[in-house]
Amino acid sequence: MAQAPRIAGTEERWVDVDGCRVRYLFAGQGQPLLLIHGLLGYSFSWRYNFESLGKMRSVYAIDLPGAGFSERPYDLKCGMKESAERVWRFLDELEIDTADVLGTSHGGAVAMYMAAMARERIGNLILVAPANPWSRFGRHMIWGFENRFGAAAMRFGTAAMRAAYPAALRFVQDFFLKRVYGDISRISPGTAEGYSAPLQDPGALKYALKVVRCWRGDMNRLVGLVERLKDLRILLLWGTADGAVDPQSGCELKRLLPKSELQMLEGVGHLPYEEAPAEFNRVVLRFLAGADQFSRNGSSRIEVKS
Repeated sequence: MAQAPRIAGTEERWVDVDGCRVRYLFAGQGQPLLLIHGLLGYSFSWRYNFESLGKMRSVYAIDLPGAGFSERPYDLKCGMKESAERVWRFLDELEIDTADVLGTSHGGAVAMYMAAMARERIGNLILVAPANPWSRFGRHMIWGFENRFGAAAMRFGTAAMRAAYPAALRFVQDFFLKRVYGDISRISPGTAEGYSAPLQDPGALKYALKVVRCWRGDMNRLVGLVERLKDLRILLLWGTADGAVDPQSGCELKRLLPKSELQMLEGVGHLPYEEAPAEFNRVVLRFLAGADQFSRNGSSRIEVKS
């Protein structure tokens, strides 16, 4: 398996969670801020955020068990409820009682499950294009992988990843990055290589398939769990060009979560933390600082300079 990319200003650390060796990156000082990556991401996703966020918080960026460079137990249960329970046990192992939590995409949905389980342990909740039941995008693709044809396609992809590193690199470049960036000219050098590194282990795609097979039930359960988040202070953050999780679903979440603020980054895709990191960091830090600079109706749009 390839080596994990080095992220300047971070410490690579490991902790045992339920017998699974879990990797995470640490940076900064202050109150704990937990970062939870998306389905094909890992702690590498936050490489442009550690320095800024670390000025205000102690930042813990986990590689979820099964993903990134954490271990991949063969019997790992990959539903969002089980994932959320493991992340709470991860924080228990670090002796962190309460934390701010920032989750993106699949990790955003895991963060919502965490909040529904133990609302009293979360200070502020930041959801970056979280997977949610009201998104119109991706349903057919996600649900397609639940059936035997989708499973066969994933097995074929796993075999290709095992065969050679260039296969993983092509998968990231052609299937992943070009679909999740609003402007592909913003893809920085080394991005494809960073995301491809853990995919050289065929277990990475097996983990993703197990997550996807739980997706429909997880989304159905999330409808009833959102009610438990109504008293939390929440930042909802989206790119207007997100083709993975419908930006309009952010409006529905804002309606359901009365203490939430909705921020939209113009022309940005599904990964605002790396496509427009300066604007992303500014919005998140402002929210964490409690600055009241939002528009009267609690939502606003931010132009992103090219």
